Amino acid sequence: MSTISVVTGANSGIGRATAIHLAAEGHVVFGTVRSLDKAGKLQSMAATAGVEVNLVELDVASDESVCNGFAQIMAATDGVVDVLVNNAGIGGNATVEDSTAADHLEVMNVNLCGAVRCQNEVLPGMRERGHGTIVNVTSVVGRIAALAQSAYVTSKWALEGLSEQLAQEVAPFGIRVAIIEPGVTKTAIFAKNPDIPTRTGAYDAAYRRMFQMYAAGLAHATDPFEVGKLIHHAITTDQPTLRYPVSWGAKELIEGRAAMSDEQWSAIGLDADDNAYYDAFQAAFGLDLRDLG
Repeated sequence: MSTISVVTGANSGIGRATAIHLAAEGHVVFGTVRSLDKAGKLQSMAATAGVEVNLVELDVASDESVCNGFAQIMAATDGVVDVLVNNAGIGGNATVEDSTAADHLEVMNVNLCGAVRCQNEVLPGMRERGHGTIVNVTSVVGRIAALAQSAYVTSKWALEGLSEQLAQEVAPFGIRVAIIEPGVTKTAIFAKNPDIPTRTGAYDAAYRRMFQMYAAGLAHATDPFEVGKLIHHAITTDQPTLRYPVSWGAKELIEGRAAMSDEQWSAIGLDADDNAYYDAFQAAFGLDLRDLG
């Protein structure tokens, strides 16, 4: 019997690649998109791959939309969802002081609460059947507080915590939780967030260094299908782990931060000169932010 998998945010990037890859691996895949009218590239890529992704219009930011979307999925699957991949998310650039509470709430509503909404639709059935997998796509910035992305970083740290708690809570029911932690991956999220706020004008260095990190990452960015393959591995392996770093910079940033004291982390920001900052960053993480391919 085929595994029934739901992938949120399937219209682009990691979500699209994951939906297509799981379908190629024999899963019955339901890909959620905010607008069916904008899913042409997903449908085209699925057709080229010779697979089918069943499209469901669903906005993870809305209780009503999630309820209606999953009602449609459950009607088509006799109430069975074996795998949920919570991938839908939004970004956003701003330092802490340049951010408002409203900025944080908007991003949290999608990146954290969206996952909660979708999980709560599938967990009762998974508990009843005694098996299932929840895959939460966080980010390397769920493990290290990258500069000038306050709401995004905060939402991903929150999703990491929720996922870690969930893993222990649902283990007695035979449900697996996997946290996927991408570094820089070829995805539209960066093109959608090119702007910076100008509320204080005090943080030019932080924005400059943040954009430099992503410029270096995008020069070496990982194909999103590599993330899709890792997600399939996390679902199927007989030796599961909780966390799966993947893509450019993920392993280096996570391991480098774990090896530093909090004081050493804060001290990197003391360098007024960008080149001195990049030298310190490279010494700590082994990543050359000046390497643009």
